[in-house]
Amino acid sequence: MSDERVRYSDADLQEFKAVIKEKIEKAENDLKLIRESFINDQNNGTDDTSPTFKAFEEGAETLSKEQNSILAGRQEKFVRDLKNALIRIENKTYGICRVTGKLIPKERLLAVPHATLSIEAKNMQK
Repeated sequence: MSDERVRYSDADLQEFKAVIKEKIEKAENDLKLIRESFINDQNNGTDDTSPTFKAFEEGAETLSKEQNSILAGRQEKFVRDLKNALIRIENKTYGICRVTGKLIPKERLLAVPHATLSIEAKNMQK
């Protein structure tokens, strides 16, 4: 029988939970800023500028909106992944690699709290 721990202790889970809640709060604030810049980006006040400059400005505005949309999508996924990690904490399955079944090292979870794969499993995917 292996002497490896099957799961993290309740104290460890509470530590991870605090880290994740902090990251969720920051990520949701970042998402709010991205959405606000997307909404407020409707008019840059270029109506009185030369037509050539306006064309460049409109192209940059379109690119900026596309980038904001991509950023918002990534940020929404990040928040969703963090919230799923909280569910795993409640289920006491947090930190267990979904491929190997081994505990993901604490250092990795503190760096990437929504991780579901160990480095070993991640490398097997390549």
